[in-house]
Amino acid sequence: MPPQFDEETPLLQQHSQKPKVKRTPLPWLQFSLVLFLQLTEPLTFQVISPFAPQLIRDIGITHGEESKVGHYVGLLQSLFFFTQALTILHWARTSDRFGRKPVLLIGLFGMSVSMFCFGLSKTFWGLVMSRGLNGALNGNIGIIKSIVAEITDSTNLSQAYGYMPIAWSTGGVLGPLVGGALSHPADQFPNIFGHSKFLREYPYFLPCAVPAIFSAIAWIVTLLFLKETVPAAIPISRLFNFRKSKANLTLQTVTLQPEPSPASTEATNDTFDIDNEKPVPLLALLRTPAVLISAGNYASLGLVDIAIRAIQPLFFSTPIELGGLGLSPASIGKILSIIGLLMGLIQIFFFAKIHDRLGSKTTFTIGIGSAIPIFLTFPVMRYLVLANQGLTAWVWVVVGIQIFLFVLPSFAGGAIFIYIQASSPNRASLGVTNGFSQLSVSICRAVGPGLATSLFSVSMEKGYLGGYMVYYVLAGLAGLALMAASLLPGQVRR
Repeated sequence: MPPQFDEETPLLQQHSQKPKVKRTPLPWLQFSLVLFLQLTEPLTFQVISPFAPQLIRDIGITHGEESKVGHYVGLLQSLFFFTQALTILHWARTSDRFGRKPVLLIGLFGMSVSMFCFGLSKTFWGLVMSRGLNGALNGNIGIIKSIVAEITDSTNLSQAYGYMPIAWSTGGVLGPLVGGALSHPADQFPNIFGHSKFLREYPYFLPCAVPAIFSAIAWIVTLLFLKETVPAAIPISRLFNFRKSKANLTLQTVTLQPEPSPASTEATNDTFDIDNEKPVPLLALLRTPAVLISAGNYASLGLVDIAIRAIQPLFFSTPIELGGLGLSPASIGKILSIIGLLMGLIQIFFFAKIHDRLGSKTTFTIGIGSAIPIFLTFPVMRYLVLANQGLTAWVWVVVGIQIFLFVLPSFAGGAIFIYIQASSPNRASLGVTNGFSQLSVSICRAVGPGLATSLFSVSMEKGYLGGYMVYYVLAGLAGLALMAASLLPGQVRR
């Protein structure tokens, strides 16, 4: 019988129960490859943020009505997560059976093709189809989290999640910079691109081509260098042998099993049990309280986080007379890049230390609670702009405060990932556990942008609560997420 664990078994032992365990060194080669692959998603998602409002205006879907821009921007941002939610559990369960690597290759291919299509789209429905394809073929974020859990242990998992924001922050820096600097390149760089008829006809192709090409490079890196982390993964080649006789399949099964070596017979029972674990059925997973609580809190964090990311560039780009800051895509890209850089640096150098000192629950609670003052900075900036009829130094002070506060929700992300990995019933179910968690957060991320931007448009158009209604509603959602955080156990369980 394999050793049994439940939610009452500590993942990280109390100091009073056991001496401090020496931290296992991270497997840096494979972990570095994982960080490299993880960069594709934030780069793809963030690159459209600076120019999405202007893109909606350019294609003419709003017919010049500024109040409708937010609706369509939110729809574009939601589509990726909506289609991802429809397929993410399928990709997760497939990765548990056939391995992480094949699913990653499919996701990277889909990401590359869809970004090329997005840059070539000249109609709103073209944008919808390419963005939907991007999400439907991409289950990579959940797979990557499973790989991280499989190449680490309880002593270095928090350290790994402290480094993982390197990818997200790099994407958060490069994506907005690329999107802001390379949109309309013929106008921004006339000496270089001014004579290109193609770039004048497709002014958003160049920024979209950057993440598309990067995803293609990541596909090659994955194929050549990434190691499979599922011990009992079924080789993809076996899929093409389904017409062979049953006897032949039996013979293949026997030949695929290597003869046990003397060293392997001396392996520990734990290793043997891990290799022979099976993924739990989905219904059994849904009856596991630890999975439901961790996935629910991840979903609430995703809803709050995506609402912030959706409302911020829209607020920055809205004309001053309508209650925004009236900034250009290039300026918005610079602000978003500063946020990404600051988030990455603080996460890398301080997350593991803060997490080890405060614990997962306190770290998560601080992160999710910081969303409330972030939302409240928007009406403060709007009040200052309208009161002074323009951008004053005080407005930029509040922008700076908001940038600093943006760091804190990322701490919540690192903490909840640790809860999710610990909630998995066994090691073989990591993929489906991460897939279910990613499904829940994808649903919220599909709802969040449309909800936030539509509330913004309605508040601006109807003047509800003086135009501030959207910020109060979103702050209230952050308060509900804070209440959900109280359900997390005080100690991470295994």
